[in-house]
Amino acid sequence: MEKDNKKFTPASKESGADEKFKKNRRPAKRKVCEFCEKGIAEIDYKDVQRLRRYVTEKGKIVSARTSGTCARHQRELTVAIKRARNMALLAFKAE
Repeated sequence: MEKDNKKFTPASKESGADEKFKKNRRPAKRKVCEFCEKGIAEIDYKDVQRLRRYVTEKGKIVSARTSGTCARHQRELTVAIKRARNMALLAFKAE
């Protein structure tokens, strides 16, 4: 058994798949913080309907990158979700 001295290159590099996707990709639309847009000063932990939008089906808090919230409101949102969980308004995980 002789070993080939060829370097391993993934198929996507050989076929130029990266360039194809980059050409056709449109610039992503910038997500705007819902709380800044609506002028909401504080995020209330009792507003469960709004908080559910920022929690996945498994019960994880959605990242700011995914949800589009700014850093300030993401921090407030995290605290509000954790408070709602402790008060049994939101579930810790999906059943």
